[in-house]
Amino acid sequence: MKRRLFSRVLLAVLAAGPWLAAWADAASGFPAKQIRIIVPFSAGGTADVLPRLIGQKLGDKWGQPIIVENRPGAGGNIGAEVVAKAPADGYTLLATPPAPLTINQYLYKGLTFSPEKFVPVTVLAAVPNVLAVRTTLPFATAAELITYARQNPGKLNVATQGNGTTSHLTAAMFAAQAGVQVTYIPYRGTAPALTDLMAGQVDVFFDNISSMYPQHAAGKARILAVTGTKRSSLLAQVPTVAEAALPGFDASTWFGIVAPPGTPQAIADKLQAAVAEVLAMPDMQQQFRERGADIVAGTPGEMRNFMASERKRWKTVIESANVKLD
Repeated sequence: MKRRLFSRVLLAVLAAGPWLAAWADAASGFPAKQIRIIVPFSAGGTADVLPRLIGQKLGDKWGQPIIVENRPGAGGNIGAEVVAKAPADGYTLLATPPAPLTINQYLYKGLTFSPEKFVPVTVLAAVPNVLAVRTTLPFATAAELITYARQNPGKLNVATQGNGTTSHLTAAMFAAQAGVQVTYIPYRGTAPALTDLMAGQVDVFFDNISSMYPQHAAGKARILAVTGTKRSSLLAQVPTVAEAALPGFDASTWFGIVAPPGTPQAIADKLQAAVAEVLAMPDMQQQFRERGADIVAGTPGEMRNFMASERKRWKTVIESANVKLD
């Protein structure tokens, strides 16, 4: 009995040998050509800047060009679809905030890709969001903004990075908890929304601190509160939303890299190791700190578990705030 079992195991290992060897060879020779990183939002925001910083270092490390390509639209779905349909060889990657990976499946009908099938590489960093307003608004605190919104239902225009993005859901969660009505203005990413906020075309924008802090420091926009669980080191004097107005409020964002469905795990592991090495460089750590980003650089397995918990979290937010796309 034991001999027969051993023979079967041995035959299975021998049969798998060529496949395992090919799998290992694919990773050992990787990368042998240009890598394309798809960012599913417009240029200029944190979602675009972080992969460009990393891509430059990876290109230097590997001696291969790393091209960052912006494919915005549909809350990140357009870029995500490009990667979902790309060859499973690690040469096309998706660098994105949460929306197309953990949120959009609960908002969009008929997605052409399955978020769960992407192969996780790593979460790059976590970044707190902030509540910012145009400088011509008279509010000095989140509580003052809420009082105005309650007295003027629907009058405040709130910019978002697009329907279903974390900026949209953060605003929806804020409105639901504050008991106010606002008007949402969707854009195709951070940069155009931020441009209109600074120009006074919209009133409010829940954006990540990396993009908003320079505008706040330059007096082009005003940050009223941080939406995470703790104050930011960049804005130690600015309270959280939970401190200032809504106890328990918590909304942050993160940025991660995934590969097309079916990408060999060995390639995902090699990509993660290279990214972690780059993020350990002192100059990269300094650049991330300057943008208020906390480096994560976790393993593919850690990212898989994290995304599963994030899907549950945002599904609850969407249902409780009754968020629907028009």
